[in-house]
Amino acid sequence: MDHSPDPGQLHVVLVLSAGSGGIGAHVRSLAQGLTAHGVKVTLCAPAESDARFGFARSGAVFHPVEITPTSGARSDAAAIGELRRAFTGADLVHAHGLRAGLLADLALRTAGRLPGLRPETPLVVTSHHALLATGLERRLQRLMERRVARSADLVLGASSDLVARARELGATDARLGPVAAPPRPPAELDRAAARAALLGPDELDRPLVLAVGRLVPHKGYAQLLDAAREFGDALVLVAGDGPQQLELAERVAAERLPVRLLGHRTDVPELLAATDLVVIPSRWEARSLVAQEALRAGVPLVATAVGGIPELVGDAAVLVPGGDPAALAAAVRALLADPERRAALAKAGPVQAETWPDEAATVAQVLSTYDELVQRR
Repeated sequence: MDHSPDPGQLHVVLVLSAGSGGIGAHVRSLAQGLTAHGVKVTLCAPAESDARFGFARSGAVFHPVEITPTSGARSDAAAIGELRRAFTGADLVHAHGLRAGLLADLALRTAGRLPGLRPETPLVVTSHHALLATGLERRLQRLMERRVARSADLVLGASSDLVARARELGATDARLGPVAAPPRPPAELDRAAARAALLGPDELDRPLVLAVGRLVPHKGYAQLLDAAREFGDALVLVAGDGPQQLELAERVAAERLPVRLLGHRTDVPELLAATDLVVIPSRWEARSLVAQEALRAGVPLVATAVGGIPELVGDAAVLVPGGDPAALAAAVRALLADPERRAALAKAGPVQAETWPDEAATVAQVLSTYDELVQRR
């Protein structure tokens, strides 16, 4: 099949690395929206991510590129070679995340005389995460972060603090680029049925606290386990998988914590229907997709006041300091004991959600920046 763009058709390449979690859902939404606007989209990501996010069904041409979460000489060289092939004939490259941005820049700037690949092709990088590593890894990431910020034609920050960080590092152009949560279908089960599917007969009246996300250190699940023993008789459900899964499971078993690790789930609407409140214990977040889903569904939210969460949720959630399990436990316990407060938050959530840009507005904003950069070139 001929995947060449029509004359005059904008050709954009989207790039992301492995283990992208919520970023993958955003990129799929972006690809689908751009193709609906008549843009030719090539999407470069690890092959396994296509099975998880359905990139090939978004209308984009899926080009497998194994961009690993950490650097490796051989894997990076192979990825750069594949990116060069994917970039051939592109009008603009849009990378998501630090690793994707670095390898996309190297592929463009070392293109040499490769036919159809222009070194001056504009590079947009969306910054989705703050750097939370320590020691040598942190120093290496800071060098990478500075290189990407200064080489990109435009840095889009998913939250205001990421925009400020990019400017601090020397980005020539840095702007806010909100990430809209793709709408999920409504729950197929009502509250009673959703709870019955999760709980035993003797647990149906037990308060439920839900956390959703990748099991990685910056999501703060260690602090959630610290706090969980102080939630009274509530049961904590954690939906997600990741490298911390075994460590967390061993701790839950050893300490007999009121926590169940559900693994990766595709029935988040049903989980939201069943729960009494959602908790986000993260050390940092930009525009948390889970927070957006909870508020849209009218589920009370307790979250850490980190990154972009305060500007996202406004007064429609209970915020606590990051890294403070005692404060998190107190807030959850107080909210579970206050049905009137929960009802008020349930009403406030959808109202706050109306202030956010939706997927269509996000795509329109991104497309406008593409047109600006291409015309400038």
